[in-house]
Amino acid sequence: MAAVPPPPSGAALIDAIRWDRDGLVPAVVQQHDSGLVLMLAWMNRAAVEATLATGEAHYYSRSRQAQWRKGESSGQVQQVREIRLDCDGDALLLLVRQVGVACHTGRRSCWFNTVRDGRVAVLVEPEIDPAQLYGA
Repeated sequence: MAAVPPPPSGAALIDAIRWDRDGLVPAVVQQHDSGLVLMLAWMNRAAVEATLATGEAHYYSRSRQAQWRKGESSGQVQQVREIRLDCDGDALLLLVRQVGVACHTGRRSCWFNTVRDGRVAVLVEPEIDPAQLYGA
């Protein structure tokens, strides 16, 4: 009898995820060394599989209904160091090495707004013009 091949890399993770009714799971993305929270994105099974296979972050765009690789148009890739699953199995934490900025606005993090004196205030200005990132 032939030996059964081992499961593909990450199969245990994929099996443990509690996907929502649309087959998605939210992913909080954090810089691995500083702890800076960079962004929140969504992943489907194919995005998790592609991330595990390539070591670069892949996500699912709910608005475009399509999978995408972070940095495919801007060059601002995320090299995944670790993937963690929360206690309920319904959210992921990706610890990444962010190359360049994470936010499409040209900021390091998508979390640049705060509320001060009852108003939304911008904490950080862009590091790079989004037109440079996306050729707009």
